[in-house]
Amino acid sequence: MLTSSANTEAVPAISEAALNERITAIVPARDEEATIEACIRSLARHAEISEIFVVNDGSTDRTAEIVRGLMGELKNLRLLEAPEIPAGWLGKNHALWQGAKRATSHGSDLAELGRSSAAPLRDEPASRWLLFTDADAELLDGATARALRIATETGAALVSFSPEQVTGAWYERALIPFVYSRLAKHFSYEAVRDANSSVAAANGQFLMMRSDVYDEIGGHKSVAGEVLEDVALAKRVKAAGYRIWFGSGAGVVRVRMYRSFGAMWEGWKKNLYLLVGGTPSAVYQELFSVVPWIPFALLLLGLKAPIALVAGAGLLLARHAVYASTLLRNQFRGTYILYYIPAVVLYASALWASYRAHVQGVVEWKGRRISVRAAG
Repeated sequence: MLTSSANTEAVPAISEAALNERITAIVPARDEEATIEACIRSLARHAEISEIFVVNDGSTDRTAEIVRGLMGELKNLRLLEAPEIPAGWLGKNHALWQGAKRATSHGSDLAELGRSSAAPLRDEPASRWLLFTDADAELLDGATARALRIATETGAALVSFSPEQVTGAWYERALIPFVYSRLAKHFSYEAVRDANSSVAAANGQFLMMRSDVYDEIGGHKSVAGEVLEDVALAKRVKAAGYRIWFGSGAGVVRVRMYRSFGAMWEGWKKNLYLLVGGTPSAVYQELFSVVPWIPFALLLLGLKAPIALVAGAGLLLARHAVYASTLLRNQFRGTYILYYIPAVVLYASALWASYRAHVQGVVEWKGRRISVRAAG
């Protein structure tokens, strides 16, 4: 985990954007003791962020304790306790909704909402922008200023970055670049930004939205039961006639999504089926596309026919070359080509497991069972 000392950090200069705009950052946190401090400190370095709300979503570790320890140092940091999750809600969506309600309320209203472990609010207007981010995300220098500049230049009501992916273990280097390379085909930045296209997407690890638009579309309450709440919000924003800007987060925000194989498997098992289309036919099409069936078949035939072995090896090398190009285009290291075969196996397995879980109607995440229903 990358951390930084408050005693050695320079105070950021107030940017031109910060003079005219205010951002409230909202971080849902459930058992995030390993990452929450680095996340908060990265948010606190940005002058454009006037408030940081961490919403404790039933953590059983030291998450809340760490946040309270930072509150004496960071005067714009507040810790909120998420109430019991109502029926029909997912925990993360409910936590984000609680934070957004408080962000768009004034001090007197906030007290009535049951705020806990928070310093008194300043007598200031509500922020014009809400920044939703995850506890494992770290904003890099200039991130919020860049987001505000993009919003101003494009007229976007929602600005989202797909973060730099930090990978440690071999299975992260295999699966995560492969997943994001596939998602780039399903949700191209150009299509999302095109006001005439119906394609809409966002990444909840950095999703900044105008607070008035958030209220207009119904906020997280309108996507209470959605597993992919970020994509669902983006669809509602675009359907309401507002612009979306979605792009690469290289140099803006970075994330190490998973720190164990189990967590990675659980995460993609929850999301992958929906990300590729959310239908059985989409799964079959995706598997047909990504698995090198013909090279594998030729390699098997090569046990008896050497010419088939040569042909299979050639086709497999061609697949490697295409994947190398895809990695570089999506700003991953070209050396991750070495993980191509493990990546295909992990991706196909995780996608099939995700499909089966959704068909069965239940996925799990951070100790909670989530009811889902797969399309027929």
